[in-house]
Amino acid sequence: MTEVARQERLRRWRLVLGGPADGSCGKPGGGDAAMDGALAALYDNGDDGEGRSAQRSAGLGGSAPRVARWLGDIREYFPSTVVQVMQADAIERLNLTRLLLEPEMLAAVEPDVHLVGTLLSLNRVMPDRTRDAARQVVRRVVEELEKRIAQQTRAAVTGALNRAARINRPRHADIDWDRTIRANLKHYQPELRTVVPERLVGYGRRTTAVQRDVVLCVDQSGSMAASVVYSGVFAAVLASMRSLRTSLVVFDTAVVDLTDQLDDPVEVLFGTQLGGGTDINRAIGYSQQLITRPRDSIFVLISDLYEGGVREQMLRRVAEMTAAGVQVVVLLALSDEGAPAYDRTNAAALAALGVPAFACTPDAFPDLMAAAIQRRDLVAFAERFADR
Repeated sequence: MTEVARQERLRRWRLVLGGPADGSCGKPGGGDAAMDGALAALYDNGDDGEGRSAQRSAGLGGSAPRVARWLGDIREYFPSTVVQVMQADAIERLNLTRLLLEPEMLAAVEPDVHLVGTLLSLNRVMPDRTRDAARQVVRRVVEELEKRIAQQTRAAVTGALNRAARINRPRHADIDWDRTIRANLKHYQPELRTVVPERLVGYGRRTTAVQRDVVLCVDQSGSMAASVVYSGVFAAVLASMRSLRTSLVVFDTAVVDLTDQLDDPVEVLFGTQLGGGTDINRAIGYSQQLITRPRDSIFVLISDLYEGGVREQMLRRVAEMTAAGVQVVVLLALSDEGAPAYDRTNAAALAALGVPAFACTPDAFPDLMAAAIQRRDLVAFAERFADR
């Protein structure tokens, strides 16, 4: 190893380990000293000299201006992905939730899904002078999410709807050659080395009529914050498609229908109330009233399945929907973090009904919707995510 490489390794270890590594790795200087100060304010603990933890040797204190300066510093020294992690750690480790109610703080933070979740949880106690700043933060995140998911979602859903509608007298451009060949294999002509199709299978022509009803039913308990954010944005994108009739229902122990606000996902998110108990049975009961065409309907329940209502009736309602022909999808989370803690007993009971429960990332959700529209087996889809 060259001397330059060795010094770079020592430099990196010093920034990772903090002050106690001064003796072995050397003290940081210049820009590294400023970076180390920003890290120390969040992560360093003091030591009383005998190995016992003392009071934090550095910190951000309770001053909003000081915290705002620190937020500006970390945005200068670190990439945005690291900044988001440090912000989340600061909120948890240093109890900065109260300071997020200050407009100056909101102007300094790096917006992300988790910050939006925190702001939504503070919605009921947020002062009016902070609300406008909070909406601007939420809108920035929503707009970024829409850019990320809208085109992929519309393409996947539109393609699935076109393929789900089959006709037997298609135009040449609408022939589904794969299905046509499979349907006519018995008409293979060995001497011609080809299949002579007696029946053509084609894609349905595009139509502006509503082809599927989609009901998103979202648990808004505190542990589902990121899922609530993504669900609200996806619901708004799906609602913008004429071929779908999309409804959004959120619930804790009460049920709120936010369908009439889907033209503005920011309003949707501020219409949620993160926290509280959970009554999944009541939410499913309300959602059943929205389903008027079972065989053309997709019901997506997003919940960790901790039921505070009547469990047996919840399972009975799911069984009724599947028996009527509704395509039921249960997601333990719709986020990038994977499956949270969830009720495994209820998940197993749903699986016994033929409804697997699994976590889904936002990037995979359009493909999941396409699979549901085409009524493909979702067990294989769920197994893919379980393997991850």
